[in-house]
Amino acid sequence: MLTLSTILFNKITRPVVSAISSSQNLSTSSDKMNHDEEADEDLSTVMFVLGGPGAGKGTQCTNLVKEYGFEHLSAGDLLRAERNSGSKDGELIQHYIKEGKIVPVEITIRLLERAMNDSPKSKFLIDGFPRNKDNLDGWNKLMTGKVNVMGVLFFNCPEDVCVKRIMKRSETSGRADDNEESLRKRFRTYYNETMPIIDSFKANGLVMNVDATPTPDQVFESVKKLLDNSFQSTNRRFGN
Repeated sequence: MLTLSTILFNKITRPVVSAISSSQNLSTSSDKMNHDEEADEDLSTVMFVLGGPGAGKGTQCTNLVKEYGFEHLSAGDLLRAERNSGSKDGELIQHYIKEGKIVPVEITIRLLERAMNDSPKSKFLIDGFPRNKDNLDGWNKLMTGKVNVMGVLFFNCPEDVCVKRIMKRSETSGRADDNEESLRKRFRTYYNETMPIIDSFKANGLVMNVDATPTPDQVFESVKKLLDNSFQSTNRRFGN
């Protein structure tokens, strides 16, 4: 029996990936993001963290903060905090989150840039961004030349595992989107819009793929090996 993820991938993601591969704007994103040997060492460093809902991105980001000295910026947490702040963007953000849709990129990037500017650190994990082509185009337009982007840390986890984790989390999280209806919308958005972005980064050699199905400790061991091996050739550890 075909799963929802298989159907969506075959009908939607594959064609979009093909379109992305032939798109000049996205195929050159690695150049725009300064992922090269000439990257400005005075700029802050960013690693994007992506994966489906419930893949364990937040847990692993917490581990990476402790082990490597990153600052963890969750796009979703920043948006939820802004939603609750009473600002003019709050009501709009609430509508998008409730519907499982992606918030306009200008709002998200404004919050991310403000958080980076307010932080004393220079290494950032940006969790849950970029989630679609609009996010990526907006980042390239607004942030090129302001930071060095290393690539994407992708936590790959089957839908059924993610669903079980989220429904368990819903017992204590208090999050409005931790329910079955919102979850279906979030996965559809993920398959339709985020997976093509991950695949476009992968085509440019900018993805570290992590199997996120084992226990959190086992997943983190895999992450450490990937990071340490990746930066071993440059004779520097990506951390303290």
